[in-house]
Amino acid sequence: MDHKTFKLRSQEWFGRFDTLGFTHRSWLKNQGYPDDLFDGRPVIGICNTWSELTPCNGHFRVLAEFVRRGVYEAGGLPLEFPVMSLGEVLMRPTTMLFRNLASMEVEEVIRANPLDGVVLLTGCDKTTPSCVMGAASVDLPTLVVNGGPMLNGKYRGHDIGSGTDVWRLSDDLRVGAITLDDYLDAESCMSRSDGHCMTMGTASTMACMVEALGLTLPGAAAIPASDSRRRKLAQLSGRRIVEMVKEDLRLSQILTRPALENAIKINAAVGGSSNFVLHLLAIAGRLGIDLTLDDFDRLGSHMPLLVNLMPSGEFLMEDFYYAGGLPAVIRELNDHLHGDALTVNGQSLRQNTENAPNYNRDVIASIDQPFQQEVGLTVLHGNLCENGAIIKPSAATPALLKHRGRAVVFSDYEDYEARIDLPDLEVDENCILVLQNVGPKGYPGMPEVGNFHLPKKLLEQGVTDMIRISDARMSGTAFGTVILHVAPEAAVGGTLALVIDGDMIELDVSDRRLHLDVSGSELARRRENWQPRPTHSERGYVSLFLKHVQQADTGVDFDFLVGKSGADVAHGNH
Repeated sequence: MDHKTFKLRSQEWFGRFDTLGFTHRSWLKNQGYPDDLFDGRPVIGICNTWSELTPCNGHFRVLAEFVRRGVYEAGGLPLEFPVMSLGEVLMRPTTMLFRNLASMEVEEVIRANPLDGVVLLTGCDKTTPSCVMGAASVDLPTLVVNGGPMLNGKYRGHDIGSGTDVWRLSDDLRVGAITLDDYLDAESCMSRSDGHCMTMGTASTMACMVEALGLTLPGAAAIPASDSRRRKLAQLSGRRIVEMVKEDLRLSQILTRPALENAIKINAAVGGSSNFVLHLLAIAGRLGIDLTLDDFDRLGSHMPLLVNLMPSGEFLMEDFYYAGGLPAVIRELNDHLHGDALTVNGQSLRQNTENAPNYNRDVIASIDQPFQQEVGLTVLHGNLCENGAIIKPSAATPALLKHRGRAVVFSDYEDYEARIDLPDLEVDENCILVLQNVGPKGYPGMPEVGNFHLPKKLLEQGVTDMIRISDARMSGTAFGTVILHVAPEAAVGGTLALVIDGDMIELDVSDRRLHLDVSGSELARRRENWQPRPTHSERGYVSLFLKHVQQADTGVDFDFLVGKSGADVAHGNH
């Protein structure tokens, strides 16, 4: 054996016979590893986003053990490591503030350690894009194992969906349609097993995204977290990542421009979350792929909705899995996709799905008879969103997709909370609610407040939807005629910052238009008087975020993270 020739990356650590090699092997042996585990077998990192603060990922220690089994069975050495876990339900002010930080940790841990390939354990919303972003920057063989959705919520004889029914129940409680005891009872009925949201919220959308991109084994997205087939998939993924290392099948060979285009079309067909746009833009940026906001409109807005899941429909992820899951959707779309796109199992997307069955047309429709026509995410332009904004028509009220109304403006979320339920708020159902300073820099972090509640007095009158405009995001579980991701945001002086009460706003989704009916000279006058708000922090991560975060139209990533860096480590010494 020529000890100076290393085939595997990990052999730069374990295959050398000098002080460093001695050190690397010796200290790992204190865990009981025998000598032959360092003889040139692939070392697989299991990137675990488990945390008790992230209940959606609370079963990942068990899932990691099944990945470990598969790695050992295929002749690899599994080494599990933790990374920052981003839990939607507990973290404040918003997990989006920390997505880039988590991605940096994933990137640097992978690069700095003797890993030949990586399995990413992802689930709750931001753990998926942050892990993929970080791994894309290093570009080793990489495979994703997502944690899976919860079982359907069961409440008093019918199904309820996480997130989606939270909004409905919360509004019902506000107007006295249900009691507090009813409300509290629904909490336990909604979340009754391991897993993430079982609606087509952001977590389920991200699971579909990575399967559509080819980063998971086929069928992975929809298997319920508590189903034994989820653990089976984890074990098979452990076997497969070892083969990928031996084939040198790297992330960049799978995450290509055609794969990204496939994901956009598939996201439209499943009624995926609007957050998908931000995360795919950020992933593309890490790979140096030129993907723009208008690509989402061009590729996705004319796609039909095939999946009848909340919030755009009536079923939940458990039903989706039993109906055939994402492979059944992809098969329906094959004529619209780049079918030769490579996936982690070494087969093309078309090969993986050409015989996929559909067991329930009530859940997964055919391409010829979709649930809705042309309702993918739509990109708007106009003087109110110079660099774009988005709307999800499948979750909106059709009658509001072309509308002109008077603006009722809230300067920030605190202003909204203080005034939205005041009896003397000058608002009616034809008004357009505008929320400012909740974007990437304004909040900071771009929280999911874009689907803010309607005024209580209008709810009491039976109003169920109004146009809402902001530079924020909204939960993928949410619904309504909500315009999001306005760019540039108010905090950096976008036109959104200049809107005042009484301005008339025009929305025409079919024309892709969002217009503030105020003259250019008046806007110029307002801009001269506009002043940026004081910075949120002068220290730490928030300071870094504010200095380097990009706007929504480019994915809200850090400017210095665009483009991959590779797996090389500059120095070998400690």
